[in-house]
Amino acid sequence: MKTLTKTLLSGLAALSMGAAAIGAQAQTQTPAQNQATAQNAVRPHLTPEQRQAKMAEFAARREAKLHADLGITAGQESAWQSFVAAMKPAANGQRGQFDRAAWTGLSAPQRMQKMIDMQKQRTTRMEQQLSALNSFYSVLSPQQKQVFDTESAQLGRHHFGHGQGGHGGHGNWQRAGQTAQG
Repeated sequence: MKTLTKTLLSGLAALSMGAAAIGAQAQTQTPAQNQATAQNAVRPHLTPEQRQAKMAEFAARREAKLHADLGITAGQESAWQSFVAAMKPAANGQRGQFDRAAWTGLSAPQRMQKMIDMQKQRTTRMEQQLSALNSFYSVLSPQQKQVFDTESAQLGRHHFGHGQGGHGGHGNWQRAGQTAQG
């Protein structure tokens, strides 16, 4: 009887220590590490090229759906193509990549100035996109405008018209694809 009790107590102690170790490990991971671990468990890791291809495919499907939902006529096709081209995200080289090393040596005022310059670039890009949007919108029929307004409002929940760059992958309605034709 004493042997059984000792064995049970030893087993419970071992389980408690194991649970404590797991809890300690979970506490030492940052929330970002916990999220990354959870995401990798849910979906396999994609290379940047695979992710870009998948996003381009999604953007092409979304673009084709909008084109069909609007019922773009032959006379509107040119305006549609101009609109799509203007809304296309800038190429990575034009958009610029965040270089953490370049920022580490900057003083606080220099970092603030750099952020202001980046925001000015985003604003300029958004103004160009607004011009293209206004040109396209002007050739739509009232019914098409209603459809477009509804569709763009739904896309707004997914960063419609937020310009380029920024945190969290914000971008315009076609941010995911690098080409209008997919």
